Amino acid sequence: MNSTTNPELYWAALTALMTSVLWAPHILQRILEMKPYAAFRDPKHDVDTQAPWAKRAIRAHTNAVENLVVFGLGAVMVHILDVGTALTAQAAMIYFFARAAHYVIYVMAVPWLRTPAFLIALACQLIMVLTALGWI
Repeated sequence: MNSTTNPELYWAALTALMTSVLWAPHILQRILEMKPYAAFRDPKHDVDTQAPWAKRAIRAHTNAVENLVVFGLGAVMVHILDVGTALTAQAAMIYFFARAAHYVIYVMAVPWLRTPAFLIALACQLIMVLTALGWI
């Protein structure tokens, strides 16, 4: 981490980078399943993948994108308002690992772990936004 980058933005950038590549396994599965020509000819995903794990992967990616908006906004607000604390720095780091775990758990269909991983990430989002609002 660059010494001038605050930890919240650092972890938000890593989370955005991770989220930007989470679609790749699903797409690779489509290419293997459909062959490249047919896969690239189907940009709207009219032909559904047959692999259950790939269906879960795209849902996990969509969930990650939806939640990145809230987390990213919280990290930017903490930075702009200069209200970062050790708690927000830890929340940002934990968010990254919770989202990574959520993706893997979702794709592998591990019971009982997906919701706790999501809730941990949600708590981290709340810490960021509530700190920015001055409520913590």
